[in-house]
Amino acid sequence: METPHYDHLTPQDYEKVYEPAEDTFLLLDAIEDNLEYLKSIQPGICVEIGSGSGLVITALSQQFPNAVCLSTDINQWACNTTKRTALRNQASVDPIRTNLLDNIRDKLVDVLLFNPPYVVTTDDELNHKERNFDSEKTDNNLIYSWAGGVDGRRVIDALIDKLDSILSPNGVLYLLVLKENNLSDIISKFACKQFIAVIFKERRIPGEHLFILKVIRF
Repeated sequence: METPHYDHLTPQDYEKVYEPAEDTFLLLDAIEDNLEYLKSIQPGICVEIGSGSGLVITALSQQFPNAVCLSTDINQWACNTTKRTALRNQASVDPIRTNLLDNIRDKLVDVLLFNPPYVVTTDDELNHKERNFDSEKTDNNLIYSWAGGVDGRRVIDALIDKLDSILSPNGVLYLLVLKENNLSDIISKFACKQFIAVIFKERRIPGEHLFILKVIRF
C-alpha cells in the first residue's frame, strides 16, 4: 500500500494542522497489515476522527473506493486540508466539521480510525472548556491535536463511552495510544463495554512507545 501524496501541504498548513509523523505512519502500516481482514468485512462506511492532514483516511479510501469515506475534525482548516489531500490522490473523502462523531448516525461505521490527542498534560493546559467551534481557538491552536489531559485519556475515554453507538455489528476500530495512557486500563475499559481490544502493532520512537489497538465487539 503506497503512502498517499502530501507534497501539496505547505508550512502554513502545518501551522494549523498536525504534520504527518511517526504515529501517522504507524496507523497507515496497521491498515496495510490488516487489509485482508478489512476486505473480508467489506466496509461500506469508513470514518477517521480528527483527520488533520487527511493522509490516513485518504489511504483507506484508495483501498476501498466503493466505500463511503468520511472524516471529522473540530478544526475547519483540517477539514479543508483533508479534502485537498483526497483530491491530490484522486480519492473520495467527505470531511465533516464536528466534535468526535456527534453528527454520525448510530451503529453505521464499519471501519473507524483514530489517532487521538494522547500526550499526557494537565487539564488546565488542555482547557477542555474551550473545545468548541470558535475557529480562532480551534484553527490556530495545535494543542487540540495532541494534548490529552490527565493520563492523555480525556478524548480516548470519551470515545470508549460512545463506541457502542458508533460501530456497526461487524465494525472495527484502530486506535493509536501511548504507553503512558495506561494500556491495560484502556483494554479493560473496552472489555467493560463488551469490546475486545488487542495490541495489533507497536513501535518505539525517541521519547514515545506507540501502540495500535484493534477493537471489535465480543
